[in-house]
Amino acid sequence: MAMGGGASFPFQWPSDPGLDAVALPPLPTVVPDAATGVAYYAAADMHAAMPTAAALPDFAAALAAMRREEEEAAGIRLVHLLMSCAGAVEAGDPASASAHLADAHAALAAVSPSSGIGRVAVHFTAALSRRLFPPTPSPPTPATQPPAEAAADHAFLYHHFYEAGPYLKFAHFTANQAILEAVHGCAHVHIIDFNLMQGLQWPALIQALALRPGGPPSLRLTGIGPPSPPGRDDLRDVGVRLADLARSVRVHFSFRGVAANRLDEVRPWMLQVSQGEAVAVNSVLQLHRLVADNSDDPPAAAPIDAVLECVASLRPRVFAVVEQEADHNKAGFLDRFTEALFYYSAVFDSLDVASGGGGAVDAAAEAYLEREICDIVCGEGSERRERHEPLRRWRDRLGRAGLAGVPLGANALRQARMLVGLFSGEGHCVEEADGCLTLGWHGRPLFSASAWRAEENNHQSDSNADASSGGGSEESNISCSS
Repeated sequence: MAMGGGASFPFQWPSDPGLDAVALPPLPTVVPDAATGVAYYAAADMHAAMPTAAALPDFAAALAAMRREEEEAAGIRLVHLLMSCAGAVEAGDPASASAHLADAHAALAAVSPSSGIGRVAVHFTAALSRRLFPPTPSPPTPATQPPAEAAADHAFLYHHFYEAGPYLKFAHFTANQAILEAVHGCAHVHIIDFNLMQGLQWPALIQALALRPGGPPSLRLTGIGPPSPPGRDDLRDVGVRLADLARSVRVHFSFRGVAANRLDEVRPWMLQVSQGEAVAVNSVLQLHRLVADNSDDPPAAAPIDAVLECVASLRPRVFAVVEQEADHNKAGFLDRFTEALFYYSAVFDSLDVASGGGGAVDAAAEAYLEREICDIVCGEGSERRERHEPLRRWRDRLGRAGLAGVPLGANALRQARMLVGLFSGEGHCVEEADGCLTLGWHGRPLFSASAWRAEENNHQSDSNADASSGGGSEESNISCSS
């Protein structure tokens, strides 16, 4: 198209407010060809109009920032949709709940599955779907599997969760530190572990006792766990491995396994505590499964009362307790759902960083958390096992049971921070509050560790003396000498 000599170039820069801060190059001069009338740009002006590399905006970075903003907005919308769905569930409005759930499924497409909110939203959306539309026939869950099979699955996932992040390492280390300090100078130590699993906690303690000035004590370990499948004795297998380790470091060691499906099935006489032993009881992520459902009115009797009465009767020098620092036992479903959504968002964020970032969380570790989420969202009444409660509530409950707090000192705090620094990325924090330690993510407490003792721990109760070998539990006994 020919242009007259006085014609101006008909291009206008878009009035995009996002470009206001960008220094735009001057428009080149349009020179008409005298013979043909065709306009062309002056070469000198064309060269001057080319911006330098330094002047070019970093469009890739700007695009990435824009996508992050869009994803954050989509994540916020997704959270609101999930909470609206949970609110409709609580209100007994399945039509509205289904509509919000359908919108949440659609919104998931706009959120990266490798992001913290994207990863956790997938599990909460799936849990809501399962609650609203139970599959038929229902696939087996930990609550419906045979006990031995469910226990084996849980042990496998537990091990992967242990490896993926700092939380179980923190739990084991802090509990071991409390036990070491409580039994200092004692010649006979008896540890009762409420959840032996694969015995991951105890090699470090055995080695620490082996290095104790003046020589190691005689160590007895009673490990409680579920019954094994036919033809196997998983508790005994763990005991054999620990006995081999104890022998190698010259610690006199004996092991006894007590198989029980529930902690409240265990009675003091089954633990065979002897006169003169320094008793330490260990519970990592177990007590919350024994508390009552807060939605019961009036509240039902809870197994936790019998278990804490049993602990107090043992007169332990220390009762080490580690629990999730959360409130997933609220009476209202929406409150419980909201608390769980934000709690597990922080856990997934922290595990992602601990695993190297980029959504590299181990699939089995993720499945461990997914089972907890499904239980909290789908389970009601006696079907729900994950009833996490905050430390303040545990303080009241343990105090009523006749147990007094044992402060975890500055040494435990310092060493716990060193441990977490070695095994995880930035963002994890260990804090002390009223003698207890919490491990959190960017200031939000996620797990709490505390230590307790019987108010009169220098006497053995009458039930301890009655250490008969009666029935009701399966037992495995192993001993070794250095």
